[in-house]
Amino acid sequence: MSIIEKIQLHDLRMPFKEPYPTSIATLTALDTLLVIVTTSDGAVGFGEAAIVEGYTHETRQGGWDFCAQQARQSIGLTGEQAISQWLSHRALHSHAVAAMVSAVEMAQSHPVLSAHQETVRVPLLAPVNSKSQALVQAEVDRLLASGFKTLKVKVGFDVNEDLQRLAWIQSQVGDRASLRLDGNQGYQPEQALEFVRRMSPQAIELFEQPCQDANWDAAVQVARVSPVSMMLDESIYLSSDIDKAAELQAAQYIKLKLVKSGGLDSLVDDLRRITQHGMQRVLGNGVASDIGCWMEACIAHSYIGNAGEFNGFLKTEDRLFQNPLVFADGDIVLPPGYWPMLDMPVVERLSVKQTSFH
Repeated sequence: MSIIEKIQLHDLRMPFKEPYPTSIATLTALDTLLVIVTTSDGAVGFGEAAIVEGYTHETRQGGWDFCAQQARQSIGLTGEQAISQWLSHRALHSHAVAAMVSAVEMAQSHPVLSAHQETVRVPLLAPVNSKSQALVQAEVDRLLASGFKTLKVKVGFDVNEDLQRLAWIQSQVGDRASLRLDGNQGYQPEQALEFVRRMSPQAIELFEQPCQDANWDAAVQVARVSPVSMMLDESIYLSSDIDKAAELQAAQYIKLKLVKSGGLDSLVDDLRRITQHGMQRVLGNGVASDIGCWMEACIAHSYIGNAGEFNGFLKTEDRLFQNPLVFADGDIVLPPGYWPMLDMPVVERLSVKQTSFH
């Protein structure tokens, strides 16, 4: 049985091609924690987690410290022993745990990642970031021409301005695409209620997390009056949160991300749990590099039937793989036998700090 021989940590800063606005913050770069695991049989796996403070209770420094501490203690353990040890910390350190666990799962050739014998196409959505009416028109036309059939609209800033901008986008999209609205916890409950009462439901697939993650009462209130389906994201960390959302009827959709589920096996279990409760599932992290996007695309191929949100690799100036992910006509395209290889010179260039344990 192979054991963990080496764990490398890299704190990467990957500039975005253009700023990525949310109601939490406008991000200009992807700051992500990269974990590379090497086992005694020569297998190598890698995982990542971008910790966006404000989105999660975790911090970037806290994630780094956790990974360093656990890596130091895990040399010489089997993959199963290490994963069991790390998962016990999921509630407090899910992002960091996910980076480490998924790295080991990759080194073990997890079945969901295993090379496909056929070409796999997984549809993506794209965000509409423009603010002015003229720029919105040009951006929508460009995204639709690129093959996207689902567009994401960030709201949660100012109710009146958000409604006006949404109306512009709806007029440009017509019936050519579906829209997902994302509040990123930006509204107070009364603002969210005003927004859903005044909005037009035209072309809208769902409305995601308008209120603060811990305010379940607000989620229930908005879900009761919304003319479109509601989705929870930031409120969902543990399996018990999925159960709670179902019990309260706080949403019709649940969005999961690898960085919150603590690993590939845990993510698959949580996806199944959503379906068992009769809710719909959405997958994807728009703030992730090639690594997280590839892993989530592999899972989506087997478990998701709608557009994935794992589009972060399209936002960054640099790519981490020697054999980059392919994007074509709105899809991630994985050719037969695809297995990514890290471009270590790029990793070294983008590293703010790094360390290793062996």
